Amino acid sequence: MGNTQVPGASAAHGSGSLGEQLQQIIDDLPEDRLNLGELLAVFGDEGLLLLTILLTLVFLIPVSIPGVSTVFGAAILLVGISRVSGRPLWLPARIRDRALPADKLRPGLTGGLVWVRRLERISRPHRLRGVVDGRAQNLFNNLAFILAALLLMAPFGFVPFSNTLPALALLFYAIGLMQRDGGAILLGHLANIGTIVYFGVLIGGGGVALRELIQRIST
Repeated sequence: MGNTQVPGASAAHGSGSLGEQLQQIIDDLPEDRLNLGELLAVFGDEGLLLLTILLTLVFLIPVSIPGVSTVFGAAILLVGISRVSGRPLWLPARIRDRALPADKLRPGLTGGLVWVRRLERISRPHRLRGVVDGRAQNLFNNLAFILAALLLMAPFGFVPFSNTLPALALLFYAIGLMQRDGGAILLGHLANIGTIVYFGVLIGGGGVALRELIQRIST
């Protein structure tokens, strides 16, 4: 891909609703392949939360796109680390330059936009400000963002909803942090807790099944 630029860079900071801005960027993706470095060039450091929303969209629909979860999950994790450290986002070359199938990403991204439009209707800027205003709250919320990214990268991709729950948490966090909406942030915390409970059930159930299998084999 080299220095190919994704068209519509101004859309990331343009007018219109959040859903409209994302739809414009998705429509302007190259026909064949792109990489995260090109997407980052579109959004810039000021648009990292908007980039996070875009990257979570493919996890909100029941379609698996090979090679995407690791790359997107790692990028979202690094966005969270960048926010906590206060430094510009840094992406390793193998993540930044890895070619992604734009033709397969476009339908997934478009399908996930329905969640963004739903959240736009219920999100309220500066709601429950005590959840988002303050240094301690900001640190806690960004650490929760990082936790959601780590949960997204957990090796349960073959299990239904294992990517959807942490992706929803990240979507809530990103919109909440952008709009200073404490209600959305609280929904992100609930989604994180739900993900941990779900993974705990999966691990616990797997352990019980494995123990029973060993017992049957040994008898």
